Amino acid sequence: MDKTQQGSVNLSVKEGVATIEFSHPAQNSLPGRLLAELVQAIEAAGADKDSHIVLLRSAGDRTFCAGASFDELSSIRDFETGKRFFLGFANVINAMRRCPKLIIGRVHGKAVGGGVGLAAATDYCMATQWATVRLSELAVGIGPFVVGPACERKLGLSAYSQMAINATEWQTAYWAKEKGLFNEVFEKTEQMDDYLERFTKILVNSSPDAMRELKRVFWQGTENWDTLLDERAAISGRLVLSDFTREAIEAFKAKA
Repeated sequence: MDKTQQGSVNLSVKEGVATIEFSHPAQNSLPGRLLAELVQAIEAAGADKDSHIVLLRSAGDRTFCAGASFDELSSIRDFETGKRFFLGFANVINAMRRCPKLIIGRVHGKAVGGGVGLAAATDYCMATQWATVRLSELAVGIGPFVVGPACERKLGLSAYSQMAINATEWQTAYWAKEKGLFNEVFEKTEQMDDYLERFTKILVNSSPDAMRELKRVFWQGTENWDTLLDERAAISGRLVLSDFTREAIEAFKAKA
């Protein structure tokens, strides 16, 4: 089967929590189809009257999200296709931004590129000590342009710049907590899930109106992101066509 057609996004609602779980056999990477399904799931969770908060997680016990699908990236041959692919990440981030409900992140393992962007776009994010992070885009000749605004908003310009420039080095989960990407870091996944269960129950019993207003306040100043992320997707869509990027992606795939 074509790897870009593999994977799934599932939405379930239980006891006031709308859980969105995505999965892909290639380390939970995200081809365009899954990105579109994530947008649909986030919008559905935001509109669901039975849910008060949203929990975003991925399947498995190792990598949270490996970012963009390299199989799909390597198949891009024109600017419009490239821009459309990167708009997939832009659309997910904007859907998370516009969602009227608080989105809680559960990051159990490594987050790369777009995976860091997903964590940054949550409103509160919990992780394990195994949740190392890396913005690897520059290493393949692109740059974290689309996820950049979300990362900078959480990490600050200095830490975001460090990650964007030092694209081959992993940062620890504790570094990510110190910089503001993660709110809590746990030694074991079981500890994180126990805390999450208690934490989400508290939020479910909190005022929906107050949480909605808090979310609106948290995201003030991002009203231009529809335009901004469209412009950033265009930059990535152009760079992905370069010989440097093509060769770098093929070299990466050969090692995988």
